[in-house]
Amino acid sequence: ACRTPFYIDMSDKKPQAPEVDVGQMTLTKGSGDRINTTVVVHPIVLLSIVDHYNRAAKGTARRVVGTLLGQMLDGKLHVTNSFALPFEEDLRDPQVWFVDHNYHEKMYAMFKKVSQKEVVVGWYSSGPRIKPSDLAINEIFRRYCPEPVFLIMDVTGGSSTVKKGDLDPRDFPMQ
Repeated sequence: ACRTPFYIDMSDKKPQAPEVDVGQMTLTKGSGDRINTTVVVHPIVLLSIVDHYNRAAKGTARRVVGTLLGQMLDGKLHVTNSFALPFEEDLRDPQVWFVDHNYHEKMYAMFKKVSQKEVVVGWYSSGPRIKPSDLAINEIFRRYCPEPVFLIMDVTGGSSTVKKGDLDPRDFPMQ
Protein backbone atom coordinates (compact mmCIF):
# COMPACT_ATOMS: atom_id res chain seq x y z
CA ALA A 1 0.00 0.00 0.00
CA CYS A 2 1.33 3.43 -0.93
CA ARG A 3 1.74 5.90 1.90
CA THR A 4 1.23 9.62 1.59
CA PRO A 5 4.52 11.46 1.18
CA PHE A 6 4.90 14.72 3.08
CA TYR A 7 5.28 17.32 0.35
CA ILE A 8 7.24 20.55 0.72
CA ASP A 9 6.92 23.13 -2.04
CA MET A 10 9.99 25.38 -1.83
CA SER A 11 9.05 27.68 -4.72
CA ASP A 12 7.71 30.42 -2.45
CA LYS A 13 10.43 30.14 0.22
CA LYS A 14 13.41 32.45 0.25
CA PRO A 15 16.46 30.96 1.99
CA GLN A 16 17.24 32.79 5.21
CA ALA A 17 20.12 32.23 7.59
CA PRO A 18 20.51 30.02 9.48
CA GLU A 19 17.56 27.81 8.48
CA VAL A 20 14.21 27.77 6.70
CA ASP A 21 11.17 26.63 8.68
CA VAL A 22 9.04 25.12 5.93
CA GLY A 23 5.99 24.09 7.88
CA GLN A 24 4.19 21.40 9.77
CA MET A 25 4.34 17.67 9.13
CA THR A 26 2.35 14.87 10.72
CA LEU A 27 4.45 11.86 11.68
CA THR A 28 3.23 8.47 12.81
CA LYS A 29 5.17 6.96 15.71
CA GLY A 30 5.61 3.20 16.04
CA SER A 31 2.68 3.12 18.46
CA GLY A 32 0.41 4.51 15.74
CA ASP A 33 0.12 7.90 17.44
CA ARG A 34 0.29 10.85 15.06
CA ILE A 35 2.31 13.91 16.05
CA ASN A 36 2.77 17.28 14.36
CA THR A 37 6.37 18.20 13.68
CA THR A 38 7.96 21.32 12.27
CA VAL A 39 10.35 20.65 9.38
CA VAL A 40 13.42 22.89 9.22
CA VAL A 41 15.59 22.87 6.09
CA HIS A 42 19.11 24.23 6.56
CA PRO A 43 20.53 26.47 3.78
CA ILE A 44 23.32 24.07 2.79
CA VAL A 45 20.63 21.62 1.67
CA LEU A 46 18.98 24.19 -0.59
CA LEU A 47 22.35 25.18 -2.06
CA SER A 48 23.26 21.52 -2.63
CA ILE A 49 20.03 20.90 -4.54
CA VAL A 50 20.63 23.90 -6.81
CA ASP A 51 24.25 22.82 -7.34
CA HIS A 52 23.13 19.27 -8.18
CA TYR A 53 20.68 20.62 -10.75
CA ASN A 54 23.25 22.98 -12.28
CA ARG A 55 25.80 20.17 -12.64
CA ALA A 56 23.45 17.48 -13.93
CA ALA A 57 20.40 18.94 -15.65
CA LYS A 58 20.67 22.69 -16.27
CA GLY A 59 19.26 23.66 -19.66
CA THR A 60 17.35 20.38 -20.04
CA ALA A 61 13.86 19.15 -19.21
CA ARG A 62 15.35 16.63 -16.77
CA ARG A 63 15.00 16.81 -13.02
CA VAL A 64 17.39 15.67 -10.32
CA VAL A 65 16.69 13.52 -7.27
CA GLY A 66 18.63 13.07 -4.05
CA THR A 67 18.56 11.99 -0.43
CA LEU A 68 17.80 14.24 2.56
CA LEU A 69 19.63 13.62 5.83
CA GLY A 70 18.89 15.04 9.24
CA GLN A 71 17.66 14.40 12.74
CA MET A 72 15.01 15.31 15.28
CA LEU A 73 16.11 18.14 17.60
CA ASP A 74 13.88 19.84 20.16
CA GLY A 75 10.74 18.42 18.56
CA LYS A 76 11.67 19.65 15.08
CA LEU A 77 12.86 17.62 12.10
CA HIS A 78 16.07 19.33 10.95
CA VAL A 79 17.11 18.56 7.37
CA THR A 80 20.83 19.29 7.65
CA ASN A 81 22.48 17.56 4.70
CA SER A 82 21.80 15.90 1.37
CA PHE A 83 23.45 14.01 -1.43
CA ALA A 84 22.70 13.62 -5.13
CA LEU A 85 21.53 10.32 -6.60
CA PRO A 86 22.02 9.03 -10.13
CA PHE A 87 18.50 9.24 -11.55
CA GLU A 88 17.00 8.88 -15.02
CA GLU A 89 13.43 8.96 -16.24
CA ASP A 90 11.76 8.70 -19.61
CA LEU A 91 10.19 12.07 -20.35
CA ARG A 92 7.61 10.43 -22.64
CA ASP A 93 6.64 7.65 -20.19
CA PRO A 94 6.65 8.77 -16.54
CA GLN A 95 6.40 5.17 -15.33
CA VAL A 96 9.89 4.43 -16.68
CA TRP A 97 12.59 5.64 -14.29
CA PHE A 98 15.77 4.49 -12.56
CA VAL A 99 17.46 5.40 -9.29
CA ASP A 100 20.79 3.79 -8.39
CA HIS A 101 20.22 1.88 -5.11
CA ASN A 102 23.84 0.70 -4.85
CA TYR A 103 25.12 4.26 -5.10
CA HIS A 104 22.62 5.34 -2.42
CA GLU A 105 23.77 2.58 -0.06
CA LYS A 106 27.47 3.47 -0.53
CA MET A 107 26.91 7.20 -0.07
CA TYR A 108 24.75 6.70 3.02
CA ALA A 109 27.41 4.42 4.54
CA MET A 110 30.04 7.13 3.96
CA PHE A 111 27.82 9.81 5.53
CA LYS A 112 27.22 7.54 8.55
CA LYS A 113 30.99 7.37 9.11
CA VAL A 114 31.13 11.18 9.25
CA SER A 115 27.99 11.77 11.31
CA GLN A 116 26.21 9.02 13.22
CA LYS A 117 23.42 11.42 14.17
CA GLU A 118 22.27 12.18 10.61
CA VAL A 119 19.86 9.63 9.20
CA VAL A 120 17.79 9.45 6.03
CA VAL A 121 14.73 11.64 6.58
CA GLY A 122 13.47 11.81 3.00
CA TRP A 123 14.32 12.85 -0.51
CA TYR A 124 14.23 15.79 -2.88
CA SER A 125 13.41 16.51 -6.49
CA SER A 126 14.11 19.60 -8.55
CA GLY A 127 10.52 19.37 -9.74
CA PRO A 128 9.09 21.76 -10.54
CA ARG A 129 5.99 19.62 -9.95
CA ILE A 130 5.03 16.24 -8.53
CA LYS A 131 5.32 13.45 -11.09
CA PRO A 132 3.31 10.20 -11.25
CA SER A 133 6.44 8.16 -10.44
CA ASP A 134 7.03 10.04 -7.18
CA LEU A 135 4.84 7.68 -5.16
CA ALA A 136 7.01 4.73 -6.23
CA ILE A 137 10.20 6.67 -5.46
CA ASN A 138 8.75 7.56 -2.06
CA GLU A 139 8.24 3.85 -1.37
CA ILE A 140 11.97 3.29 -1.89
CA PHE A 141 12.74 5.88 0.79
CA ARG A 142 10.29 4.22 3.18
CA ARG A 143 12.91 1.47 3.49
CA TYR A 144 15.09 4.00 5.34
CA CYS A 145 12.49 5.96 7.28
CA PRO A 146 8.78 5.26 7.86
CA GLU A 147 7.57 8.79 6.95
CA PRO A 148 9.97 10.26 4.36
CA VAL A 149 9.85 13.98 3.68
CA PHE A 150 9.54 14.83 -0.02
CA LEU A 151 11.03 18.25 -0.71
CA ILE A 152 10.27 19.55 -4.19
CA MET A 153 12.19 22.64 -5.22
CA ASP A 154 11.74 24.58 -8.43
CA VAL A 155 15.36 25.50 -9.14
CA THR A 156 14.46 27.27 -12.39
CA GLY A 157 12.60 30.09 -10.67
CA GLY A 158 9.41 29.27 -12.56
CA SER A 159 5.95 28.61 -11.23
CA SER A 160 5.26 25.39 -9.37
CA THR A 161 1.59 25.49 -10.29
CA VAL A 162 0.25 22.01 -10.90
CA LYS A 163 -0.55 21.54 -14.57
CA LYS A 164 -2.89 19.08 -16.28
CA GLY A 165 -1.42 15.59 -16.05
CA ASP A 166 0.58 16.29 -12.89
CA LEU A 167 -0.41 15.05 -9.47
CA ASP A 168 -1.60 17.43 -6.80
CA PRO A 169 -0.49 16.73 -3.19
CA ARG A 170 -4.17 16.50 -2.24
CA ASP A 171 -4.50 13.52 -4.61
CA PHE A 172 -2.53 11.30 -2.23
CA PRO A 173 -5.03 9.47 -0.02
CA MET A 174 -4.36 9.64 3.71
CA GLN A 175 -3.91 6.33 5.50
